[in-house]
Formats: sequence, C-alpha cells, structure tokens
Amino acid sequence: MYYNSADVREDNHRYNRIALLSRLMSRTPASVSASFSAFAISTQLNPEDRTALLHFKTQLITIDNPFSEFYDEDVCPHGYPKMSTWDNGTDCCSWMSVTCDSVTGHVIGLDLSCSGLVGNIHPNSTLFHLIHLQTLNLARSDFYGSELPSQFGELVSLTHLNLSYCEFEGDIPSQISHLSKLQSLDLSFNDGLSWKESTWKRMLQNATALREIVSDGTIMSKIKSPLSLIANMSSSLVTLSLAQSEIRGSLTNDILCSFPNLQKLNLANNQDMLIRLSKLSCTTSLSILDLSYCVIQGSIFSSFSNLTYLTSLILKGNDLNGSIPLSLSNLHHLTHLDLSGNNLSGQIPNVFESLTNLQTLSLRGNNFQGKLPSSLFTLTQLSQLDCSSNKFEGPLSDKAAFSNLTKLFLQDNLLNGTIPWWVLSFKSMRSLDLSNNRFVGHTIGVILSTFHSFLSFTNWYIFPSQVNFHGINLFSLILVSTQWLMTFLPFFCNTTSLFDINLSHNNFTGTFPKCLSNSSHNTLDIQMNKFHGTLPDTFPRDLKAVNVNGNRFEGLLPKTLSNCTGLVDLNLGNNQFEDIFPNWLQNLTELEILVLQGNKLYGPIAELKSENIFPRLIIFDISCNNFSGSLPKVYIKSFQAMKILGDKVHDLNYYIETGGTVGDGEDIEVQGYDDSVTATIKGANTPFAKIPTVFVNIDLSENKFEGDIPDIIGELQGLRDLNLSHNRLVGHIPHSLGNLTNLESLDLSSNMLTGKIPSELTNLNFLEALNLSQNQLVGSIPEGKQFDTFLNDSYLGNMGLCGLPLSLQCNNNVPQPQYQSSEGEDKFGFGWKPVAIGYACGMVFGIGLGWFVFWLGKPQWLVIIFDGKWIKRRARITLFSFGL
Repeated sequence: MYYNSADVREDNHRYNRIALLSRLMSRTPASVSASFSAFAISTQLNPEDRTALLHFKTQLITIDNPFSEFYDEDVCPHGYPKMSTWDNGTDCCSWMSVTCDSVTGHVIGLDLSCSGLVGNIHPNSTLFHLIHLQTLNLARSDFYGSELPSQFGELVSLTHLNLSYCEFEGDIPSQISHLSKLQSLDLSFNDGLSWKESTWKRMLQNATALREIVSDGTIMSKIKSPLSLIANMSSSLVTLSLAQSEIRGSLTNDILCSFPNLQKLNLANNQDMLIRLSKLSCTTSLSILDLSYCVIQGSIFSSFSNLTYLTSLILKGNDLNGSIPLSLSNLHHLTHLDLSGNNLSGQIPNVFESLTNLQTLSLRGNNFQGKLPSSLFTLTQLSQLDCSSNKFEGPLSDKAAFSNLTKLFLQDNLLNGTIPWWVLSFKSMRSLDLSNNRFVGHTIGVILSTFHSFLSFTNWYIFPSQVNFHGINLFSLILVSTQWLMTFLPFFCNTTSLFDINLSHNNFTGTFPKCLSNSSHNTLDIQMNKFHGTLPDTFPRDLKAVNVNGNRFEGLLPKTLSNCTGLVDLNLGNNQFEDIFPNWLQNLTELEILVLQGNKLYGPIAELKSENIFPRLIIFDISCNNFSGSLPKVYIKSFQAMKILGDKVHDLNYYIETGGTVGDGEDIEVQGYDDSVTATIKGANTPFAKIPTVFVNIDLSENKFEGDIPDIIGELQGLRDLNLSHNRLVGHIPHSLGNLTNLESLDLSSNMLTGKIPSELTNLNFLEALNLSQNQLVGSIPEGKQFDTFLNDSYLGNMGLCGLPLSLQCNNNVPQPQYQSSEGEDKFGFGWKPVAIGYACGMVFGIGLGWFVFWLGKPQWLVIIFDGKWIKRRARITLFSFGL
C-alpha cells in the first residue's frame, strides 16, 4: 500500500497529540479527564468531520412538520428532524445521530433516518468526506428521484448502509461493489432503481462478509439468474429480501440448500420467477419464508416439512390447490401461517394439534369446506384467526382456548347454529366479524369493535346472560344494516370507554338521543335512519367526526359544533335544515370534509376577511340548496390542501387502511377516511364505503349562484371533481381551469356561460367526464387528447358550437351564431335596438298567426309549412341526478 509523506506526518502528529492527552489525563481526576478527553479528541483532532457535517446540513432541507409522512408513527416511530440539533459551537460527537470513534474522534456512524431530509445529494457533497464512516442510514428521505451517486463507493469503511425509501432512480452505480466490508445493505423501495448484472456480480464477489441484503422493489430483470449468483458467492447470508424485484430464473432445491446460515428469505411478488422446491431434502436454518404472490401452482410442497426451524410461512396470493398436507404438522416452531387467497379446498385435517405455537393463522379466500377442525380451537397462543370467505359449515365449537385472541374473522361462510358464549368472553378481543353466515336466534345485529377495527354480527342472535359486556375493553359500537332493539340503547350511553358510535343504516326513529350528545366520544355516525326534530345544543368537544346524513332533522344548524375544534369530518347532508351558510365554522382549522348537501340552506355566503378558512378541506359539498349571490371566492382561495397535488394532501392520521380481497383472492390495501359518502362523480351517483384519500371534490351544483367563475379555482390543483352545474353563472370559462391537471370530472352544465371553450382544457389528461351542455358557448370545440373521447352529450344546448363530435362543421368564413354578452353590445356586431325591433315584429306576427289559427283551426298547409312533415313529437325528459 502506498503512503505519501503528508500521510506519515499527519499520523505522527496524531500519535504525539494522543500521547500528550494521555499524560495530561493521568494527572487529573477521572471525571475531569473523561469529559476533557471526549471534547479534545473530537474538536482538536477532527475538526474536518464537523465542518463536513455542517456543510452537508446546508445542502438539504429539513421538513419539521409533525404531520408530515416523515414522522408517521407507524413508519417512523422515532422520527425527528435530527440535524436541527447540530450547532456549530458544540462538539459534533454530542450531536443527535452522530457517533464518533472513542480514540480518533472520527465520525464513524451517522443515522439520519426519518429525519425529514429533502433535496439532492450531489457528487461533491461533503457527506463523502466522512471517509471513516462505518454505518450510514438515510432511510425515509426524499431525494427527488435523483440518481444514486457513485461516490457512495468511496466510503470504503462502511459495514452498514441503509438507503431505503429515498426516492433514488436509475442504475445502481458499479462503485457500490467497492464497499468490500459491507455486512448489511438496504436499498429497498427506491422507485426505478435497478441492478445491472455486472454490478450485482461484482458486489457479491467483493463483499464477502455480507450477511443482509434487502433490495425490495428494485428492478433485477436485467440479471439472468440473480439467485444463482448469490448461491455461488454469498454463503454468509442471514437475510435475503428481494420482494417485488422482477426476478427472473428459478428458486430450486439446490439454491435454497446453498444458504446454510440463511434465516429470512422474502421473494414475495415476483411473478416471473419459478418456484421448484418439491424435492427439498436439506435442513436449513430458515425461520422466515415469504413466497406470497409468486404464482406458485399445484399443491403445497410437502417438502416444506423439512424446514423444521420455520416460524413464519407465508404463501398467500398464489394458485395453490388441494388441501393442507399433514406434513405441515412437523413445523412445531411455526408461529405465523398465511395460506390466504389461493384455491385450496376440501376439509382441513387435524394438523393443528402439534402447531401449539401458532399466533396468527389466515385461511381467508379459499374453497375450504366442512367443519372447522376441533384442534383449531385448542391453540392457546392464537391471537389472530381469519377463516373468512370459504365454505365452512356447521356450528362453532362450544369451547375455545383462545385466551389471547384479539381478532376473529369468520364472515362469508355457511356456519350455522347459535353463536357460542366464548365469542364475547375474551377481554383481549378487539375485532370480530361473523357476518354473512346462517346463525340463528332473534334479531339483534350488533357490531362491537376497536377504533379502526370492527366486530360484526349481521345475523339472528340473542346474547346469553353470561356475557358481561362491561368486562370487554370496548372502544367502538357499530350497529349496521339491521333492525336494532331500542332497549339496548342505554348500554352504550353508559359505556365510559366508548370512543366510536355508529348506528348508521338502520330504521331508528324518534328524536336525537340526548345521551349521545352528553357522552364523551370521538365519532358519531347515525346516517341513513329516520331521526327527526332538531339536533342538540351541546356536543362533546373531542368529536372528530359527525355524520347525520340522510335523516329528517330540521331547524337551524347547531352552532355549538364550532366548539369541536378538532373536528375533521362534518356531514349534515340530506336533511331539512333551514339556515344560512354556517360561517361560524371557519375556526375549525382541522376540518377536511364538509357536506351540507340537500337541505334548505339559503342566501349568499359572506365574504369574510380571514385568510385561514378551512385550510385542510378536501371535500366541500353544499349542492342542492338555495344559496345565492356570487361563488364564495374567499373560501375557495383559502382551500390550501386542495392546492397540493397527489397523496401529500393527506398527511393527517384520520384516514385508515382497510384490507380486503378482490374476486381472485388478491389482497388489496385501501386508504380512506373512516366514513361513507355518496357523491356525484362523472355524472353518476357513486357510493364510497370509505372515502378515498385521493378524493378532492367541490360540488356547488343546484343552487342559485350567479356571476363569473373565479379564476382562483385554477389554483386548486389537487381537485379531482368540480361541479358547478345548475346555477346562474355567466361570463367565460376561465382559462385557469386548464391548470387542474388532476381533474377527472368537470360539470359546468345548465348555466349561462358564454364565449369559447378554452383550449387549455385539453391539458386535462385525466379528464374522463365533461359536461358543458345547456349554456351559450360558441366557436369550435377544442381537439386533441381527452377532448377526442367526449360525445355530443357534453355540448348539447350550445347552439353556437361547432366541430367534432357535433355534426355542425366549423366554417371560418361564415360567422357563427352569437349570444348577447353582458360585456357590451358591440362585442357581437349589433346592439340592442335591432334586437328589440326584431322581437316587436315577431310578436305582432305571432299574435296575428295565433288569431288566425284560433278561428280556422289547425289547417294542414300551415302545419306543413312550419313543421315540415306529419310527425307527432314526443317530449323528451332529461333526468339529472346530483348530490349525495
């Protein structure tokens, strides 16, 4: 190895200074020498690392918004803007996320994961001056889809490198193979980041100490057989995770057996890979195996029984058939088994007697038949059991040893008999769904659940007397789609731990229950019932959501809702409230959903001076009322959340993720607000069981608004649906609407709009529904992109329009029919006097003709002149459906 004279001199100086410090410390008390040592080594021997860190800090932006996705507790439980603690006047080794060598003072560890970092890491970044770094973690940063700098390969001392979820793109640089000391590499889920075969091969050859490779979501389709290359070069691997990486080639018995130390293997979502493990004969250390969504066909490999150390086996979402083999009973250490979303069938054998350590079991979405095996109910460690969407039949076992059970899903089967008492006897139970079976008993229809979970009985049943509801840690009560016994109402009124109340979609009658306004809860959903009267004067201050849509409430809107400062969702639609617009709601800065549709609200909406009205609102529906005056420009200008594109609009924790299956058994994850709504989307009423987080909507239709459409609507670039139809709007369609590039549905029909259709609207690449009918628009219809897909219905009732898809072609030499504009009589080439003369002459002629017909009847010659032919015309009735 080559050393230059400068390196030798620097090493000598460093050695002399350390020796001097050692002598000084030997003459001072221990406590003093320890603190003096840490400061002296880091500041006197290593000022260049501190300078590099401070300069690196200036090259990036730190997002410190606590609601940002960078600090989502589920993703980043310890998220914090760590670089905010870096101060030039302090010891860099004391900074958060920085680790220094105790002898040399060099920075050897840097953990900036979940720190809100945004920007680009340039090739000349001072990060690459920290050549002594051994561990580097930048996970969950946003580097704008930039390329992965090759300079990472200069940090040759690295043993652990984590660049997951950093938004890097392009090819992984070959210099990554220079990191020969690497033990752990995580490049997972960088959109578009891909491996070349030469880079992959060279890294495996050089980094012989690699114990962990996590490259989920990176593209490996350029590599002929990446698993074979690993098997030949990396026998030290403990963790290999290449999920969703477009792997080609096969996973064979020989490859799997070539990893003697492998404990975790995740190859999920690789549909071009062949799995050939039917003759697996070796014994491995494998404890976690995930082969979900790999298009595995045939029966479950009986050879899996040789993997005796398995604790987790996940085979969901494949094309497996047959039944569960008895050989799985050999997996005594198994704690998690997921066979959901396959084509497994037949009756389940008693394989669970020896699987006593099982904690989670999912058989959902198969074709299993017969009774649930009795051994299933003896698993004392089981916490989650999902046997839903099968053809299980017969009664449930009278006894169960599920003392730790938190979730039980048995819905969508053929189970019958009465529901045994143990179903509600476990204090640990949080989610239970027994709906869509054949249980018998009296009508009760109950759902008990935790926040963001649910327990569902949409069956016929009466609870036995030994069930003690007060022994259950009850967080939520949902009574859906059944006729509920009103005598049960005092139960949840007296439940102090109740957070959510959902009595929706029933046949409740009477006035609003007072106990619901006095109790403390977060959400109240009584939509689609027959409650009447007025709403109470008081509401719990902690309310997050109120939905009384589809009842018969009347009177004034309750002003006390303005005290619920944390309110996110307010739906008062489809009642009979009679009031002016509730301007007193403007202080609810957390509000995201406001639905007042289908009431008797009236009058103009006041132009307030505040600039912070509903900054987080993403659904604003006040359609089907009697509002008048101009459109509420001040409100529209304040809708800050609607000005943001994409999912960044939704950074609150009110929306949830719900799981489900589609027709082929595939798992789906749906993000949405924990509320249901029906909206007019693309001209049709669309029900949402959960409001999607991407749903950004303004609906002001079927009112009496007048005046122009304000240009500021064009600033709301997050909008997906805009409906201003059936009002009295005039003037031109704003060119700024062409900025709404997320727009999928635009309805401006049945107004008095004039002028041409702006060509900028052709920029709306996602526009699927357009309705400009029944206005006074003129000129040629824009062509290109989405406009080529719209039919005549989009333009009916605009006599001055021409061009495709209309049959009237545009002739530039012949002026098109024009409409009188409020902007001046000279705009169209004639004034009001000729029009008045024409109307007068027409009226005289009409009166004369009417007198003539009255005395002579309806002569056929007159009919032929004005009607053209003998046809009885049938009036057409056009139905429009709007609102929730």
